[in-house]
Amino acid sequence: MVFWIACAVGLAIAYLLGSLPTGYLAGKLLKGIDIREHGSRSTGATNVLRTLGKGPAAVVLLVDVAKGVAAIVIARWFYPWLYALPSVTPPAGLDLQTLGPWAVGLAGLAVLLGHGRSIWLNFTGGKSAATGLGVLLAISWPVGLGAAAMFGAVLAVSRMVSLGSMMAALTAVALVCVLEQPLPYRLLVIAGSLYVIVRHRANIQRLLAGTEPRLGQSRR
Repeated sequence: MVFWIACAVGLAIAYLLGSLPTGYLAGKLLKGIDIREHGSRSTGATNVLRTLGKGPAAVVLLVDVAKGVAAIVIARWFYPWLYALPSVTPPAGLDLQTLGPWAVGLAGLAVLLGHGRSIWLNFTGGKSAATGLGVLLAISWPVGLGAAAMFGAVLAVSRMVSLGSMMAALTAVALVCVLEQPLPYRLLVIAGSLYVIVRHRANIQRLLAGTEPRLGQSRR
Protein backbone atom coordinates (compact mmCIF):
# COMPACT_ATOMS: atom_id res chain seq x y z
CA MET A 1 0.00 0.00 0.00
CA VAL A 2 2.81 2.44 0.85
CA PHE A 3 4.38 1.75 -2.53
CA TRP A 4 1.22 2.63 -4.47
CA ILE A 5 0.62 5.73 -2.36
CA ALA A 6 4.15 6.86 -3.18
CA CYS A 7 3.49 6.22 -6.89
CA ALA A 8 0.33 8.33 -6.67
CA VAL A 9 2.35 11.10 -5.01
CA GLY A 10 4.78 10.97 -7.92
CA LEU A 11 1.95 11.51 -10.40
CA ALA A 12 0.53 14.31 -8.25
CA ILE A 13 3.89 16.06 -8.39
CA ALA A 14 3.84 15.90 -12.19
CA TYR A 15 0.27 17.23 -12.29
CA LEU A 16 1.02 20.11 -9.91
CA LEU A 17 4.12 20.99 -11.89
CA GLY A 18 2.06 21.17 -15.06
CA SER A 19 -0.65 23.18 -13.33
CA LEU A 20 1.66 26.11 -12.57
CA PRO A 21 -0.27 28.86 -14.42
CA THR A 22 2.58 30.68 -16.13
CA GLY A 23 0.48 32.58 -18.67
CA TYR A 24 -2.05 33.60 -16.03
CA LEU A 25 0.72 34.80 -13.71
CA ALA A 26 2.29 36.79 -16.55
CA GLY A 27 -0.99 38.61 -17.14
CA LYS A 28 -1.47 39.36 -13.46
CA LEU A 29 2.10 40.48 -12.83
CA LEU A 30 2.59 42.57 -15.97
CA LYS A 31 -0.82 44.12 -16.58
CA GLY A 32 -2.99 43.13 -13.65
CA ILE A 33 -5.37 41.25 -15.97
CA ASP A 34 -6.84 37.78 -16.09
CA ILE A 35 -5.60 36.55 -19.46
CA ARG A 36 -8.52 34.14 -19.59
CA GLU A 37 -10.73 37.16 -20.25
CA HIS A 38 -8.75 38.25 -23.32
CA GLY A 39 -8.04 36.91 -26.79
CA SER A 40 -8.61 33.18 -27.07
CA ARG A 41 -9.05 33.00 -23.25
CA SER A 42 -6.23 30.46 -23.12
CA THR A 43 -3.27 30.78 -20.76
CA GLY A 44 -0.84 29.52 -23.40
CA ALA A 45 2.04 31.39 -25.03
CA THR A 46 0.08 32.28 -28.18
CA ASN A 47 -2.57 34.18 -26.25
CA VAL A 48 0.17 35.76 -24.13
CA LEU A 49 1.80 36.94 -27.38
CA ARG A 50 -1.43 38.54 -28.57
CA THR A 51 -2.24 40.05 -25.19
CA LEU A 52 1.10 40.92 -23.58
CA GLY A 53 3.71 40.91 -26.35
CA LYS A 54 6.73 38.98 -27.58
CA GLY A 55 8.91 39.10 -24.45
CA PRO A 56 6.35 37.69 -22.01
CA ALA A 57 5.26 35.13 -24.61
CA ALA A 58 8.82 33.88 -25.03
CA VAL A 59 9.23 33.49 -21.27
CA VAL A 60 5.90 31.67 -20.91
CA LEU A 61 6.79 29.39 -23.82
CA LEU A 62 10.15 28.46 -22.32
CA VAL A 63 8.68 27.85 -18.86
CA ASP A 64 5.87 25.71 -20.27
CA VAL A 65 8.36 23.60 -22.25
CA ALA A 66 10.53 23.34 -19.13
CA LYS A 67 7.55 22.02 -17.13
CA GLY A 68 7.25 19.08 -19.51
CA VAL A 69 10.97 18.35 -19.37
CA ALA A 70 11.05 18.64 -15.59
CA ALA A 71 8.13 16.23 -15.11
CA ILE A 72 9.95 13.49 -17.04
CA VAL A 73 13.31 14.17 -15.38
CA ILE A 74 11.71 14.03 -11.92
CA ALA A 75 9.84 10.81 -12.75
CA ARG A 76 13.06 9.16 -13.95
CA TRP A 77 14.71 10.09 -10.65
CA PHE A 78 11.75 9.49 -8.33
CA TYR A 79 10.97 5.87 -9.10
CA PRO A 80 14.56 4.51 -8.84
CA TRP A 81 14.80 6.43 -5.57
CA LEU A 82 11.54 4.85 -4.42
CA TYR A 83 12.80 1.34 -5.20
CA ALA A 84 15.98 2.06 -3.25
CA LEU A 85 14.12 2.89 -0.03
CA PRO A 86 14.44 0.01 2.45
CA SER A 87 11.11 0.95 4.03
CA VAL A 88 9.17 0.55 0.77
CA THR A 89 8.50 -2.92 -0.62
CA PRO A 90 7.40 -3.03 -4.27
CA PRO A 91 4.91 -5.75 -5.28
CA ALA A 92 6.49 -9.08 -6.12
CA GLY A 93 7.38 -9.37 -9.78
CA LEU A 94 7.17 -5.63 -10.45
CA ASP A 95 10.75 -4.62 -11.11
CA LEU A 96 11.99 -1.13 -11.91
CA GLN A 97 12.69 -1.96 -15.56
CA THR A 98 9.04 -2.87 -16.00
CA LEU A 99 7.51 -0.05 -13.97
CA GLY A 100 9.89 2.74 -14.98
CA PRO A 101 8.72 3.41 -18.57
CA TRP A 102 5.05 3.16 -17.56
CA ALA A 103 5.59 5.55 -14.66
CA VAL A 104 7.36 8.02 -16.94
CA GLY A 105 4.52 7.77 -19.45
CA LEU A 106 1.89 8.44 -16.81
CA ALA A 107 3.91 11.38 -15.48
CA GLY A 108 3.95 12.82 -19.00
CA LEU A 109 0.18 12.58 -19.22
CA ALA A 110 -0.19 14.09 -15.74
CA VAL A 111 1.86 17.16 -16.58
CA LEU A 112 -0.16 17.70 -19.78
CA LEU A 113 -3.39 17.42 -17.83
CA GLY A 114 -2.08 19.82 -15.21
CA HIS A 115 -1.25 22.43 -17.84
CA GLY A 116 -4.60 22.15 -19.57
CA ARG A 117 -6.70 21.74 -16.42
CA SER A 118 -4.91 23.64 -13.68
CA ILE A 119 -6.22 23.17 -10.17
CA TRP A 120 -5.26 26.79 -9.47
CA LEU A 121 -7.47 28.11 -12.31
CA ASN A 122 -10.65 26.15 -11.65
CA PHE A 123 -9.43 23.48 -14.04
CA THR A 124 -8.90 25.78 -17.01
CA GLY A 125 -5.58 26.43 -18.70
CA GLY A 126 -3.63 26.23 -21.94
CA LYS A 127 -3.73 23.73 -24.78
CA SER A 128 -0.63 21.82 -23.62
CA ALA A 129 1.30 22.03 -26.90
CA ALA A 130 4.42 23.66 -25.40
CA THR A 131 4.41 21.41 -22.35
CA GLY A 132 3.91 18.45 -24.69
CA LEU A 133 7.00 19.50 -26.62
CA GLY A 134 8.96 19.46 -23.36
CA VAL A 135 7.74 15.93 -22.65
CA LEU A 136 8.76 14.80 -26.15
CA LEU A 137 12.23 16.32 -25.85
CA ALA A 138 12.73 14.60 -22.50
CA ILE A 139 11.61 11.10 -23.54
CA SER A 140 13.13 11.14 -27.04
CA TRP A 141 14.86 14.23 -28.37
CA PRO A 142 14.67 13.09 -32.04
CA VAL A 143 10.88 12.88 -31.73
CA GLY A 144 10.77 16.25 -30.01
CA LEU A 145 12.97 17.94 -32.61
CA GLY A 146 11.00 16.38 -35.44
CA ALA A 147 7.73 17.66 -34.00
CA ALA A 148 9.27 21.11 -33.43
CA ALA A 149 10.53 21.18 -37.04
CA MET A 150 7.07 20.36 -38.35
CA PHE A 151 5.57 23.08 -36.16
CA GLY A 152 8.07 25.61 -37.48
CA ALA A 153 7.48 24.64 -41.11
CA VAL A 154 3.69 24.80 -40.87
CA LEU A 155 3.85 28.08 -38.94
CA ALA A 156 6.17 29.60 -41.56
CA VAL A 157 3.78 28.67 -44.38
CA SER A 158 0.38 29.23 -42.73
CA ARG A 159 1.20 31.61 -39.85
CA MET A 160 -1.31 29.62 -37.80
CA VAL A 161 -0.02 28.44 -34.44
CA SER A 162 -2.96 26.09 -33.92
CA LEU A 163 -2.42 24.30 -37.22
CA GLY A 164 1.31 24.01 -36.52
CA SER A 165 0.62 22.57 -33.06
CA MET A 166 -1.77 19.92 -34.35
CA MET A 167 0.51 18.91 -37.21
CA ALA A 168 3.40 18.67 -34.74
CA ALA A 169 1.28 16.37 -32.56
CA LEU A 170 0.54 14.08 -35.51
CA THR A 171 4.22 14.11 -36.51
CA ALA A 172 5.19 13.06 -33.00
CA VAL A 173 2.89 10.03 -33.23
CA ALA A 174 4.43 8.97 -36.54
CA LEU A 175 7.99 9.44 -35.31
CA VAL A 176 7.54 7.66 -31.98
CA CYS A 177 6.28 4.61 -33.87
CA VAL A 178 8.89 4.70 -36.64
CA LEU A 179 11.77 5.14 -34.18
CA GLU A 180 10.63 2.10 -32.18
CA GLN A 181 10.30 3.69 -28.78
CA PRO A 182 9.11 1.57 -25.82
CA LEU A 183 5.40 0.79 -25.78
CA PRO A 184 4.65 3.07 -22.78
CA TYR A 185 6.27 5.99 -24.62
CA ARG A 186 4.29 5.25 -27.76
CA LEU A 187 1.05 5.20 -25.81
CA LEU A 188 2.04 8.41 -24.01
CA VAL A 189 2.67 10.23 -27.28
CA ILE A 190 -0.50 8.92 -28.91
CA ALA A 191 -2.68 9.80 -25.91
CA GLY A 192 -0.92 13.14 -25.37
CA SER A 193 -1.23 14.11 -29.03
CA LEU A 194 -4.93 13.28 -29.05
CA TYR A 195 -5.34 15.38 -25.91
CA VAL A 196 -3.57 18.35 -27.53
CA ILE A 197 -5.73 18.05 -30.66
CA VAL A 198 -8.94 17.82 -28.61
CA ARG A 199 -7.87 20.94 -26.73
CA HIS A 200 -7.74 22.66 -30.16
CA ARG A 201 -11.31 21.73 -31.11
CA ALA A 202 -12.44 25.38 -31.20
CA ASN A 203 -9.48 26.15 -33.48
CA ILE A 204 -10.49 23.26 -35.74
CA GLN A 205 -13.97 24.74 -36.09
CA ARG A 206 -12.48 28.12 -37.02
CA LEU A 207 -10.07 26.51 -39.48
CA LEU A 208 -12.97 24.80 -41.23
CA ALA A 209 -14.90 28.08 -41.25
CA GLY A 210 -11.88 30.04 -42.53
CA THR A 211 -11.88 32.38 -39.53
CA GLU A 212 -8.81 31.16 -37.63
CA PRO A 213 -6.54 34.17 -37.01
CA ARG A 214 -2.97 34.10 -38.27
CA LEU A 215 0.06 35.06 -36.23
CA GLY A 216 0.20 38.83 -35.90
CA GLN A 217 -3.49 39.18 -36.75
CA SER A 218 -5.97 40.21 -34.08
CA ARG A 219 -8.81 37.87 -33.25
CA ARG A 220 -12.26 38.66 -34.61
